[in-house]
Amino acid sequence: MELIYFDHISGTPLHPLVKEVMIKYIEEGGFGNPSSQHRIGDAAIETLEDARTKVSALINAKPEEIVFTSGGTESVNHAIKGVAFARAKKGKHIITSNIEHQSVSRTLRVLMGMGYQVTAVPVDRYGMIDPSDVEKAIRDDTILVTIMHANNEIGTIEPITEIGKITRGRGVLLHTDAVVSCGNIPVDVEEMNVDLLSMAANQFYGPPGVGALFIKEKTPIYPLIDGGTQENNKRAGTQNLIGIVGMAKAAELARLDMPTRTEHLLSLKRYFLERVKGIDDIVINGHPEKSLPGLVSFSVEYVEGESMMIMLDEKGICVSTRSACASGSLRASHVLIAIGSDYATAQGTLLFSFGIDNTKAQIDKAFDVLKDTVAFLRSISPLYKKK
Repeated sequence: MELIYFDHISGTPLHPLVKEVMIKYIEEGGFGNPSSQHRIGDAAIETLEDARTKVSALINAKPEEIVFTSGGTESVNHAIKGVAFARAKKGKHIITSNIEHQSVSRTLRVLMGMGYQVTAVPVDRYGMIDPSDVEKAIRDDTILVTIMHANNEIGTIEPITEIGKITRGRGVLLHTDAVVSCGNIPVDVEEMNVDLLSMAANQFYGPPGVGALFIKEKTPIYPLIDGGTQENNKRAGTQNLIGIVGMAKAAELARLDMPTRTEHLLSLKRYFLERVKGIDDIVINGHPEKSLPGLVSFSVEYVEGESMMIMLDEKGICVSTRSACASGSLRASHVLIAIGSDYATAQGTLLFSFGIDNTKAQIDKAFDVLKDTVAFLRSISPLYKKK
């Protein structure tokens, strides 16, 4: 049975060229420690800094503004907690939105237990934040605004540039969780006016378990991990150089291939939307234009999303119902509730996220399975009345 992977928002497969450079690095003796003061250590640090340059180019940052981490969650934690601890004497107020990823919301919950105050601004029915709401929420003791660049469940792209202009004018630091956007749509830290930005390699065909945090020059931040002086004293511990080499290649490919990838993903998205609209009583979630090119979230009335996902999986179609980090939860998605969905409709949501290797033929096969699945589940639903 052919497996069709439509869950790229949970993690992308390793690009063949990324795999190639990682294997080559291993085979050529890639074991050196960049902190070692001998020729093998010198070669390792040269590899590390070359990778830093390639990753920085993806987001128009300076190489020295890139700190390598274990992934998006660590990057988010470091950005938020690091700034909160460094600026605690100035204030303990943080602004966020009510649709953030759990790595943000749970980090803020920990800080609230330590005496910090958090204001969550609302979103409209498309999941879009109004920058004026952020401006109104800023107080004298506000030290940080953390707003995601693109939502990982509905794909809506937030007006970070406009928000950044506000925070710069008020002397407040801005962090954006760009884990699902970086490498998939253009990201320019200078244009966006951000002070901190989180990213993860496995969202743009790099290896899992490696990410990076952009920290703008002179941004006050405490390290989360203490020990050595690695990463310019911002993250102690020997770097995962094999993973970093892979991330650097993935970043280089993403930067060069983005126009072609975007065109392909948009084509798949439009094709799928035309097909799925043939099913009665569905709701398309997220902004119709300002959204990620390869993601479609839709809710099917009178059907439970988990059941649809399981039946699709039995036929070799891999999709999700929400963020992978929230999978297994019986609660309705906080993102869908925030945009005005009722609990029953939110529970009937599926998330299709396409990749560079997907085809329209795969969409046709998936749609046929989806249509039959919905018809079967509705036939046994006491709530559905056939039209």
